[in-house]
Parts: sequence; C-alpha cells; structure tokens
Amino acid sequence: MDYEFSLGWMFGGLMIALAGGLIVIFYRQIAENLANGVSSYDHVKLFGIITVVVGLLVTANLHTFLLGLLVKLMFGK
Repeated sequence: MDYEFSLGWMFGGLMIALAGGLIVIFYRQIAENLANGVSSYDHVKLFGIITVVVGLLVTANLHTFLLGLLVKLMFGK
C-alpha cells in the first residue's frame, strides 16, 4: 500500500485533534454537565487524549494504513 498525502484528511484530522484538545482543556465542565461529575473526570480526559491521537493519525493519513494492517491480521490475505 502506497502512502498518499491528502489536504482533506489533513484538515479533517486537525479538526478532530482540535476537538480532542478542547475536550482535554474543558474536561471538568464536560464531566459535570454531561457525565456523572467527579467520578468521570478521568474518563472524559482519557477520551480527549484518545481523540487527539486519532486526529494526529488522520492528519498524517496513517489511519488507512493501520486499518488495512488490522484487517490483514484478522482475516489474512
């Protein structure tokens, strides 16, 4: 599989990473208003960090490579 850079995926990945960054910054307000409060602070922050990592993978257009590798491992060929 050849690597191919795409401006669309780059901007989309940056938006995903930005959304995850905002979740990490405002995790307390999000947890208090949308989740169960203090008990879910760490869960909301973890979700934000995972979102930032996924956004960076999408920005570099590596998500298709990793998903293809996962499918090959699961189903062969």
